Amino acid sequence: MNKTPLDIQQMDKKIQEFRSKAQKNDSQNGKFVYAYQIGTRIAAELVSGVLVGAGLGYLLDKIFHTAPTLLIVFLILGGISGFLNVYRFVKKEDRKEKSNV
Repeated sequence: MNKTPLDIQQMDKKIQEFRSKAQKNDSQNGKFVYAYQIGTRIAAELVSGVLVGAGLGYLLDKIFHTAPTLLIVFLILGGISGFLNVYRFVKKEDRKEKSNV
């Protein structure tokens, strides 16, 4: 006896279609955002390692009056540190992905 009007049924159907489209878009956007976050983190790790090494080397050069020697040494050490941080991060993400599969 309790019949819903045809226009309400059509509206309900459209609402369900929009919800399913929104869920698909959210899952695709979620993957893009996750990839963007990882890329930004990797870039930040590399750049910060190099910048900290260069800054430390520059300051030590000023203190000890050793021209660019310590700047070069700490720049290389900062680069190595940045790559090591990226390697650790990628390994952690790989383990997380394997545990989710």
